[in-house]
Amino acid sequence: MADTLNLSHDELRELARTIRRDVILMTNTSSSGHPGGPLSAADYSAALVANYLRLRPKDPYWEGRDRYVLSNGHCSALIFSMLSRRGFFSPGYLLTFRSTPSRLQGHPNCCKLPGVEVGAGSLGQGLSVAHGMALAAKLDNSDVRVVANLGDGEMQEGNIWEAIMHAGHRGTDNLIIAIDWNDAQIDGRVQHVKRVDPVDDKLTAFHWRCCWADGHDMGAICDAWDWAFAHAGQGQPVAIIFKTIMMKDAGEKYEDIPGWHGRPPKDDEALEILHNLGYNYASLAEARAEYGEPVYDGLRPPAMAAPWSRVIKAETCDIVLGG
Repeated sequence: MADTLNLSHDELRELARTIRRDVILMTNTSSSGHPGGPLSAADYSAALVANYLRLRPKDPYWEGRDRYVLSNGHCSALIFSMLSRRGFFSPGYLLTFRSTPSRLQGHPNCCKLPGVEVGAGSLGQGLSVAHGMALAAKLDNSDVRVVANLGDGEMQEGNIWEAIMHAGHRGTDNLIIAIDWNDAQIDGRVQHVKRVDPVDDKLTAFHWRCCWADGHDMGAICDAWDWAFAHAGQGQPVAIIFKTIMMKDAGEKYEDIPGWHGRPPKDDEALEILHNLGYNYASLAEARAEYGEPVYDGLRPPAMAAPWSRVIKAETCDIVLGG
């Protein structure tokens, strides 16, 4: 069985539209979460998870899998939708987002959900972990590639630049980063809060290969991913800066407004956004009904606790000994 899906551009566009629908319904149903970043990253992330990352949803701990790290972990609705639509678990479970005791919390948790490589979201740390994974793969003489997604606001973190400097110094050429350049963060425009440009010149100065791409043009997106993966193994880490729009395709009333960084849509807003995405639902109940039962049917992660420790079971909140 192929480890990638090799979808057409039209199929990738439809997958991105589905991811946007998922994010809107997840954040609306839970009345919490971050819709803005996931909607801006949906197009290039759809292409990545379908056509470039080598994954086996029924064997999520396969050693030969590529690793994906969502460094801006507050965009967890994005990775949960990506995993579900890639076959790790059925979409009905997405609607348990941020509820207790769902495996789908506000930041991804690798102890609860196969397909998540690391718990991230303390901004700036995910890239360092991704670089460590990439170095470990090289020590193992593995052809594993590691891809990390970063927000442009996250680029203000000092830890990011330490990791960038170290990866460039080491020539960690199985490491690829995607930067979601939507110029929006929780406090306003990135360029007003703390500008980080010219980020491309900085990356190049730290010995990275770097390119820009339109993060909403599927042809340009696939060209950029083709370029990045073609340069894996050629002596330098690789960065793609995707120019994007926060809340892309939600409609003019919602797009490119930093205030949508972390505000879930209300019922009337969610239904309007779904209509703008091309879904003709009469109600949110009709939209949710398409998803099926909110039951987790993916693989369970192995026990990750010592036998003497007390742990909280993910699905019941019961406290037990060991894993």
